[in-house]
Amino acid sequence: MVISYLGGECFKVSQGDLTLSFNPPGKGSSLAQAKFGADIALVSLDNKDFNGVENAAFGERQPFVIEGPGEYEVKEVIVHGFGTPSTYGGKPTINTIYSVSLEGMNLCFLGALASPELSTAAKQELDDIDILFLPVGGDGVLEHAAAYKLAVQLEPKAIVPMHYNAATLKSFLKEAGAEGVKPQEKLTVKKKDLEGKEAEIVVLSA
Repeated sequence: MVISYLGGECFKVSQGDLTLSFNPPGKGSSLAQAKFGADIALVSLDNKDFNGVENAAFGERQPFVIEGPGEYEVKEVIVHGFGTPSTYGGKPTINTIYSVSLEGMNLCFLGALASPELSTAAKQELDDIDILFLPVGGDGVLEHAAAYKLAVQLEPKAIVPMHYNAATLKSFLKEAGAEGVKPQEKLTVKKKDLEGKEAEIVVLSA
């Protein structure tokens, strides 16, 4: 599995010929837009910063779009979405947390999560997380301290921070005792690489 970070909350996750796009920014967003072909596009919140599914299409490659709570199975990828109340962009809305099972690994994408209090159903489902995509920058999503506290509770093997600027990332790394972590261009990982890991911080450069 290869994971690339494209800024904001946008990730490209590839496994063989399969590509997933998480929260691609859309037209009108101040975030940089990245255009690449994806088989599946996941949108956690209906906002221009996250709902640019047109940027996950390339040529004849049109993604299957998942944009809300529910259970899905697409191309042998199993996705569970859990709705959480949110206020992003100044208006009440619903953010969807996604649990994605891909090639024997469990990914948890928290999206634009604003509150560290998860529903009982979500907590029960979100176990044995291999990689946690965690918003840490405040401004409509979790602040760094609340984000790290929630991450510890979820017990992932690896944590990939997102939705930050230089200052908020620095605060998060300090909170996590991981000031020495250096950004890397991409994360290439297999299930066995994560064995024995506990909440290891992985910073990806956009």
